[in-house]
Amino acid sequence: MKKSLVALAVLAASGASFAQSTVTVYGVVDAWVGSVKNDNGVTSQSVTTLGDGGVSSSRWGVKGSEDLGGGLKANFNLEQGFALDTGAASAATLAFSRQSWVGFSGGFGEVRLGRMTTAFDDVGGSADAVFDSALSPANNGVFISGGYTGRPNNGIFYQAPSMGGFSGAVSYSLAEDANGLPAGALSVTSLNLTYGNGPLALQFGYQVDNFNNQVNDTAYTRLGGSYNLGVATIMASYGKVTNVANVSGADVAEWQFGLDYSVSSNLTVSASYARSNDNVTAGDFKRDGLGFGASYSLSKRTSVYGGYESDKISKAGTNDVKHSLMAVGIRHAF
Repeated sequence: MKKSLVALAVLAASGASFAQSTVTVYGVVDAWVGSVKNDNGVTSQSVTTLGDGGVSSSRWGVKGSEDLGGGLKANFNLEQGFALDTGAASAATLAFSRQSWVGFSGGFGEVRLGRMTTAFDDVGGSADAVFDSALSPANNGVFISGGYTGRPNNGIFYQAPSMGGFSGAVSYSLAEDANGLPAGALSVTSLNLTYGNGPLALQFGYQVDNFNNQVNDTAYTRLGGSYNLGVATIMASYGKVTNVANVSGADVAEWQFGLDYSVSSNLTVSASYARSNDNVTAGDFKRDGLGFGASYSLSKRTSVYGGYESDKISKAGTNDVKHSLMAVGIRHAF
């Protein structure tokens, strides 16, 4: 009898422990089909393509949390990206290319250790119209500030709690380059500040990529905002890059303006215009583009989308380089 009671007590304690822990398998699968056209002023090529990630890059992951008591939790996230059209891993040498971290959260905020997105990356596309997708001109080469390192290794990340609508985060990745090796080791310093209250949302991000074999660090700045009018949301963003490609004095300034319009509870249409300008040291190129898109929700987890994007790179005395994309796709989250 005593042994039976002890066994029941152990099972009860074990069940309570399991009830305080959660592990979730999740993911996104996103594929599109369409036509991609490239024209450099000398030759023009059009290709019909089936691709991955029109709105969201396909990925799967496992995440979990354990309640340690007193408001403290232990958390982890393991996430791998892959190409839905081929089944190939997005980084063949990495078991979890997108995220692999462990940490704690509580009233103080959240701390993560491992490989994860930078603080800059977490806010970079928040005010990008056309769903921050492949149909957005900012994501098709118009914005040079999209060239930052988004998921460095050896990262330390802190997310502050929200207070009165304000929050922020800082992250730093270690180069681990003792004695100057390996050549090209990278450390990344990144931060963001955000505000969200009612219809207004604002984001500021700043990041410095520091390669140990480069004299000049490249710095990225992004400022974005949106205002929800009810049936429509206005979005705008500004970007700046200094020391592009680690070249001293090579700078780029860029901006984007867009609008989301809710036709119905299921259908949203969006449009965006983006432009960026190099200074003379950076090459004196100008890039601009226009994108349109629509997304229709079939359920909370499945949507279909489509649209058109066109962009151009120009410089006095040279041929314009043009690119366009017309695509339709399906996105499913699980």
